[in-house]
Amino acid sequence: MTEISTMLIILAVTVAVFIWNKFPVEIVAIGVALVLYATGIISVDDAFAGFGSGTVVLIAALFVVAEAIDAAGITTWMGGLLVKYAGTSRPRLIILIMVFVAVVTAVISVNGAVAALLPMVVVLAVRLKREPAQLLMPMAIAAHAGSLLVLTGSPVNILILEAALMSTGQGIGFFEFALVGLPLLAGSIVIAVYLGPWLLPRRSPGSLPKDLSDLPDVLGGQYWPEEHDVARLFVPTGAVAVGKATKDVLPSASGSVHLLSIQNDAGKPLESPTVEAGTYLVVRGTALNISDFATDQGLTSTSEGHPNVTCGLVCKSFGVVEVLVTPRSNLIGTLAYPGMITESGSLVVLAHQRAGKSPTNRENPVKAGDTLLLQGTWRALDQHTHDHNVLLVDSPDAIRRQTVPLGPGTVPALTILAAMVVLLTTNLVPAPVAALLAAMAMVLTRVVGITHAHRSMSWTTLVLVAGMIPLSGAITKTGTADMLANGIVHLTGGGSPYLLLAGIFVVTAVLGQLISNTATALIIIPIALSVAAEAGISPLTVLMCVSVASAAALLTPIATPANMMIMHPAGYKFGDYWKFGIVVMALYLIVAVFLVPVFWPLN
Repeated sequence: MTEISTMLIILAVTVAVFIWNKFPVEIVAIGVALVLYATGIISVDDAFAGFGSGTVVLIAALFVVAEAIDAAGITTWMGGLLVKYAGTSRPRLIILIMVFVAVVTAVISVNGAVAALLPMVVVLAVRLKREPAQLLMPMAIAAHAGSLLVLTGSPVNILILEAALMSTGQGIGFFEFALVGLPLLAGSIVIAVYLGPWLLPRRSPGSLPKDLSDLPDVLGGQYWPEEHDVARLFVPTGAVAVGKATKDVLPSASGSVHLLSIQNDAGKPLESPTVEAGTYLVVRGTALNISDFATDQGLTSTSEGHPNVTCGLVCKSFGVVEVLVTPRSNLIGTLAYPGMITESGSLVVLAHQRAGKSPTNRENPVKAGDTLLLQGTWRALDQHTHDHNVLLVDSPDAIRRQTVPLGPGTVPALTILAAMVVLLTTNLVPAPVAALLAAMAMVLTRVVGITHAHRSMSWTTLVLVAGMIPLSGAITKTGTADMLANGIVHLTGGGSPYLLLAGIFVVTAVLGQLISNTATALIIIPIALSVAAEAGISPLTVLMCVSVASAAALLTPIATPANMMIMHPAGYKFGDYWKFGIVVMALYLIVAVFLVPVFWPLN
């Protein structure tokens, strides 16, 4: 059996196993590399070369950058703008949602953008009494178009860039993808606005993502129904309260004000018998009583409405979580009371409830099933609440992302992102180096912690790309790409280059509905380059055609994780996707076949 015959069998089996979807895609990708080695088509070094590829390094670094942008609260801020300016007009709502998600996708990828904005769009739909099914499909479609706005929008773009550099020595600019991305986004918006009401289903959602945006108010009402305002008051030098015993400060307040904690400026609780200048008092009560108390004691803060009341439960640098005490927890039998500092010294207990009610005594032994409300810095909450003794009701990370727009890492995150874009645009350093520098800077400036940087990795994508790179190379090495290219040229008559582009688009788009569009690109790229060589057209033209076709993963929920994410919240069925997607797919075909050659000429 010839190498080409063996390669064709491996290629066919690979596609079939991907479509069968019974094995993890990582296993399939690595298995393909091992089979290629076992059949002697590639060496053992080539089989594992993908794991040391600059492409994989670049994608991994971009995952960290994307996580940092999200962690800084930038996506939450954008979601807040969406809620604020959307109004009740359906066209305006659709346009804003699609533009927002496209912009976010350009920075943090299709799946990251849809995951970040999905809860806000669903909540917005409920508030405006609209079916989520009418909004979520346009959101996902816009995310796919947004992946073609800049280089970082999709791993496929990076593969296209690498292929362009290898085949022509000429790269594709950071913003150059927008030449096709912007028309795709604009066209998708027009289709969604004017044809959406007829093409999109009206269904009741099967499940809704959790909305944590008003969690501080919900917790305040649950734990302190009558006096649920919580404030963090600064003690300046010369304040009346300075030097007083902590227990003697509060009784002088008018009304009922309760001290919950004394903290430093970073939100770390302090054990101090007296009130010291430069510290913060966390108190609860009514907003008016807290304001009067702050005035009496010479305390300062900067909250709107009540100038002496500042945020108490959730702020940029610290927040709260609820935990449930597990059966057989080591905490059972220990005392818990408001103001108590935990064993780590980094968290303070704000409240203790049993069966939804606060115990009558101040100090109460903890029992299984009790709920504790804990406050501390976001870093401390992350570090000290992942414990077998308690169960988190909502993770600190999820709470922070939905309640704290533009956190303390916003300025460094945007600065680093801008620097990375400059490096990628000017080609001062190779793309993997630019992305790695940005990822390292995000960690060193503490925009994102090293633990979250590790968690941000989509190992499925990284292993898939690394495992499939040997297959992509083997298709070219064995001459299989040339043979398949000859077949495509023969089938299309070899005359019109536009017919060739249409053939490449159809093959890529069909595969992209059934298997990962990243895997599809890795299979199609070498074949497309051979088609270009056979037909005498520019490699850049066919590569950008493949890029557009890979982004057209619109017809099935299994085409991308983003498509799957919206299925249950919208109540979609499998067949709902193609009705809207096929119209948008026609737009992608027109752009790939007729607009791409305008910007990347055929010759």
